[in-house]
Amino acid sequence: MAGLEVQIGDLKFKNPVTTASGTFGYGTEYKDFIDLGALGGIFVKGTTLEPRQGNDYPRMAETPSGMLNAVGLQNKGVDYFINHLYPEIKDYDTNIIVNVSGSTIEDYVTTAEKLADLDKMPAIELNISCPNVKEGGMSFGVSCESAAKVTRAVRDVFPKTLIVKLSPNVTSISEIALAVEGAGADSVSLVNTFLGMAIDIESKKPKLSTITGGLSGPCIKPIAVRMVWEVYNTVKIPIIGMGGISNWQDAIEFILAGSTAIQVGTYNFIDPTASVKIIEGIEEYLDRHRITSVTDLVGQMRI
Repeated sequence: MAGLEVQIGDLKFKNPVTTASGTFGYGTEYKDFIDLGALGGIFVKGTTLEPRQGNDYPRMAETPSGMLNAVGLQNKGVDYFINHLYPEIKDYDTNIIVNVSGSTIEDYVTTAEKLADLDKMPAIELNISCPNVKEGGMSFGVSCESAAKVTRAVRDVFPKTLIVKLSPNVTSISEIALAVEGAGADSVSLVNTFLGMAIDIESKKPKLSTITGGLSGPCIKPIAVRMVWEVYNTVKIPIIGMGGISNWQDAIEFILAGSTAIQVGTYNFIDPTASVKIIEGIEEYLDRHRITSVTDLVGQMRI
């Protein structure tokens, strides 16, 4: 039987399949559908220093082969997470990783410091790429200088595995990846959603209250795979790939392009058991091709 274990920084995953932040809640919402312990990891809902109400409704709209969202990092803040949510999820038999966002560098730093004290919180995913907030978020992830600055500031206070989530809404995602690697990131995750919009032609109004929102789902997969490949050929740190993954074939494609691990996002809404099916499919593929470890497949696209 093929080995599915992978490593990101100092963090070991039992398999390369994880769930993307914002699509899986805190895991508790899915425990009636799957064994959460089967997953390589769960990236929990975006967390900020202070509570956020999120954006006004409507904030979701279906698109061909995807969806637009403008939720806007709705959450009850890091202190609520530590006191009420962490005790519920800390003993799940998988890696629990908090997605951290902020409006200022100080917000990111303070939130990361608080999470560093949690024994069973081995990593954070630094979200410098959310397109659905007015302050912070994607503004940190669109230039090498700002991306490196926030990464370095968090690196100084967070001793555990630091993953930085990159925006695809840039001229060169490879340059951003190189900048955060130089600032101390242990890994990069990509891609976050693409900036998009949709219009109701009868009312002549945008379908989202924020006018624009983040596009995700199978429609973005070919662009996401290309960006993973570009980053893989630029940096030395591991990549966690995402963007339209809906089955094990998609996951293998991302791994061949250079992903050490993958995140399943929008498809969780369609099939809550998708992640477990993807794990099984990867294992069968490795056995069929007589590949002893999934790590032997990373970046092995033949040109």
